[in-house]
Order: sequence, then structure tokens, then C-alpha cells
Amino acid sequence: MEIKNVLVTGGGGFLGKAIVKKLVKRNLSVTSFSRNFYPDLENLGVIQIQGDLADKNAVVKAFKSIDAVFHVAAKPGIWGPFEEFFKVNVTGTKNVIFACLKNNIKQMIYTSSPSVIFDENDMENVDESVPYPEKYLAPYPETKAMAEKLVRNAANKGLKTIILRPHLIWGPEDNHMVPGIIKRANKLKRVGRKDDLVDTIYVDNAADVHILAFQKLIENPLLSGNIYFVSQDDPVSKWEMADAFLGAAGLPPIKGHVSAKTAYIAGSIFEFAYKLFSVKKEPPITRFAAKEAATSHWFNISKAKKDLGYSPKVSTKEGLKRLKQWFSTLE
Repeated sequence: MEIKNVLVTGGGGFLGKAIVKKLVKRNLSVTSFSRNFYPDLENLGVIQIQGDLADKNAVVKAFKSIDAVFHVAAKPGIWGPFEEFFKVNVTGTKNVIFACLKNNIKQMIYTSSPSVIFDENDMENVDESVPYPEKYLAPYPETKAMAEKLVRNAANKGLKTIILRPHLIWGPEDNHMVPGIIKRANKLKRVGRKDDLVDTIYVDNAADVHILAFQKLIENPLLSGNIYFVSQDDPVSKWEMADAFLGAAGLPPIKGHVSAKTAYIAGSIFEFAYKLFSVKKEPPITRFAAKEAATSHWFNISKAKKDLGYSPKVSTKEGLKRLKQWFSTLE
């Protein structure tokens, strides 16, 4: 099966652009479908189509003459109206699947999240057999789980799919997690235990495994419908990692500590108050953020190693070095 024309939803985003760069290096014709125009993509020779994932007709039109899709675009975050998350993450994914089937697109690689199976408890060395929880504390994981189920169902309708669950993507040009930590540097406090571990993944490694999934799905269509956790394969203390991010930016480490119970109660109060007074900005803490901060979440990636041949090329140490160098260019 020959694939020449590839489309990336959210190609101008943090992970999307990293994937686009690797596809361009493979001499593929790459199209990005995003809400905005990105000069960086123009410099790479990428075809850019501006549009809204919630607009079914726009998605179908953009997907014409495409052989494969990387569906990376999503609405992230821990706060906001459920409808906004649903519109992008669920309706958008439904439209992407429809457009793929309508245009006879051969395969789709879907970027999901381990948060879809987060049940508010420690998750240590868990694999892909862990079920979805019965309830969610935030619209992002709930809508991503709904979208993931749509993609799994699409695999039974003739669209070859692989679902990837990268955890806490970071690196140079990060526009979400690391900036969020730096923005709150003076207010951050450690929550819960000091010895809990989390998985992370450096952005180039996350992009690499998307390319691997793309290749392996061509070679072995029987992988269609599979889900894979992917990470640095190096669980770390979330607080040491946060301090490392702050250190890379030339900032001091986190000071202060609150108990998991106190953080959860504070999150409940903030959520109630913000909803009562229709405050749109994100609260200092939410119940979901409190639970995530107070628990371990790291995953067994044996399946990705075996089926996709994945192993992280960039170590956490090297990634932090690159992050620090990037910060130095911003000064």
C-alpha cells in the first residue's frame, strides 16, 4: 500500500508540528488542517487548510485526495464548559472518521491520552487492559474517552486505526504543560506524597512513535484497533520533574506542601464558586488536578515495544538539556 499524501489535524500545534516535520523528512506531501495559519509550516512546504473540526463539510473537503490521517488536534485543559470539549474532541473526531470513510482514506493514527482511564487512584505499571472508569472529574478525559471509543468502533467499519496514549508531552516549543508550570511558579505547592511517580514523554519521542504506528499499520493491518501507552519508559517523581522544568527556565524549585485531602477540598470549593459566579478563567486548582497531583500514573509500554518497535531515542536527561537550551534562546 503506497501512501503519498498525509494530513495532520492540528499540524501547527506542539505535537502536530513535530509529527509534520518527521513526515516532511520522509518526502511525503503533508497537509495541515488547523484553525490558524502557521508560518513555520509554510516554511516546511506544508499545505495549510484553515477550518473547524466541528464543520463536517469542511473536514470532508479538506480530506480529499488524502491517503492517511494523523488526528492530533484536540481541546486540552482541566476547566471549561463540557460543550466546548465535546465539540472539538467528540464531534470533531466523529467528523474526521466520517471524512476518512467518505474519501476512502486508508488509515488513521489517533492521539488519545492516558487520562481516559484515570479512576482517581494510583495507576502503577498498568497496561491497556485497564477499563474506562464509570465517572470523570473533568470534561477533557471524558470527551477524549468518548472519542477513543469512536475510533475503536471505526476500526470495525473498514478504517485502519491505531490509538496512541502519550502521557505528559514536553520539550522545546511546549505551549501547554511547561508554560503552565512556569506561569504558576510562585504559587505552586507539592500535593500529597513525595514519592509518587509519573510517566512523561519528550515531544520528539512522541512524534517518533506516531510515525512508527503509521509504518507498522501499513505493514500489518491486523494491528488496527489497537491502543498503546507510550512514554519515556522512565517513571519519575512528578515534583522532581516539575523542579527540573523550572530549573531549565532558570527558576527556583517548588516550595510548600499541601495534603491530598486539602487540595481536593480546595478544588471542590473553587469549582463550586467559579460555576456559581460564571467565572470563565481556570481555577487555581480543581478536583481533577488535585487527584492527578496526588497519585502515581505510569504505564507498561511493553505492547508498544513489541508491536511498534518503540523505544525512546531521546532520554529525559537529554530532553531537559534541550529544553534549557531552548529557554536560553528566548531571553
